[in-house]
Amino acid sequence: MKLTATAVKEAKPKSKAYKLSDGGGLYLAVQANGAKYWRYKFRFTGKEKLLALGVYPKVSLKDARAKHRDAQDLLEAGIDPTMQKQLNKLAALTAAENSFKAVALEWFEGQKRVWAEGHSGKVDRMMTKDLFPYLGNRPIKEITSPELLAVLRRIESRGAREAAKRTKQIAGQIFRYGVATGRCERDPSQDLNGALAPNITKHRAAVTDPKEVGPLLNALDGYQGTAVVNAALRLAPLTFVRPGELRQAKWADIDFDKAEWRFFVTKTHVEHIVPLSTQAMAILRDLYPLTCNSEYIFPSARALSRPMSDNAVLAAMRRMGIEKNEMSGHGFRAMARTILDEELHFRADYIEHQLAHNVRDAHGRAYNRTAHLPERKKMMQAWSDYLDNLKAQAKTNNVVTAQFR
Repeated sequence: MKLTATAVKEAKPKSKAYKLSDGGGLYLAVQANGAKYWRYKFRFTGKEKLLALGVYPKVSLKDARAKHRDAQDLLEAGIDPTMQKQLNKLAALTAAENSFKAVALEWFEGQKRVWAEGHSGKVDRMMTKDLFPYLGNRPIKEITSPELLAVLRRIESRGAREAAKRTKQIAGQIFRYGVATGRCERDPSQDLNGALAPNITKHRAAVTDPKEVGPLLNALDGYQGTAVVNAALRLAPLTFVRPGELRQAKWADIDFDKAEWRFFVTKTHVEHIVPLSTQAMAILRDLYPLTCNSEYIFPSARALSRPMSDNAVLAAMRRMGIEKNEMSGHGFRAMARTILDEELHFRADYIEHQLAHNVRDAHGRAYNRTAHLPERKKMMQAWSDYLDNLKAQAKTNNVVTAQFR
């Protein structure tokens, strides 16, 4: 007689394991410990075999019968159900290893070793939030350009155009890694060039006219706030590093004998060297007695164990009347790039090296951190001297623009 759902549910364990048959080789094996297993006994090429169909109650009587019918269909087609089950498991395992998420995480593990921690975190969040929920379980080789575009459009729909562009770039790197490792045949992101809405470029405000630089620097020199922020304001134009690199500068990275500042670039985690002019060294020497008890050159006013806030320099400029559309923390980089090229006529590659940009030689190889270091030392001293001259001229001519008073 056929089993019933009630009979299966109420089957009690005995001192020894026993079977409840449902017919056609399908039965429920009830173990002495109370566990219940679905089994299908059949013959293939004359040999008796046993196929596990699942555990009750996770697999109900109805589900077990459906699996039983599928196995019988395979037998009629001349296929061993146990062998097919193994092949299905292997296919599922292969699919999991070749899913977009699996390939992405493998790629990420290799990349994050050379990335800065902050950048790694951004990429991780981008994948977890915007890519994995929609593409993670898909076999990477099956993902199409329209499918990827739909994911990117979701990001655009929340007004994050730049994030959509960066996510497309990350996805492209993952697909190209998949191609290189044989998990997919092409990068579908390449078909999406021009498909996303263009970004509205917002250039960071910067003073690049030499006539305005002198008054600006005199205003920064005269800042009446804390000595730490005053020193940061004066050192920023002399070194033109990124704002985060300036505020997190550490005394251990300063070589007072060589007049050099060595640190790892925020974006690429590559070591960078900033030659320090005599003017920059004077600022650091004056500040050392005040903050040498901290790891940081510019510690927070609230705790020596932390660097000053990322808003400290900007807030100081705003209090002096320097508006956000006139000058930004990154603006000192644009100021140096423009004037070193157009006014002081230094070679572009010297400038790009000092900005910690990726500079390559004629063969496409990246230069190392010490490239053109003697020439860059001369350039940084010439830059500081030039800024001193602009400040002196502004004082001599009594040039103090309204916004820098």
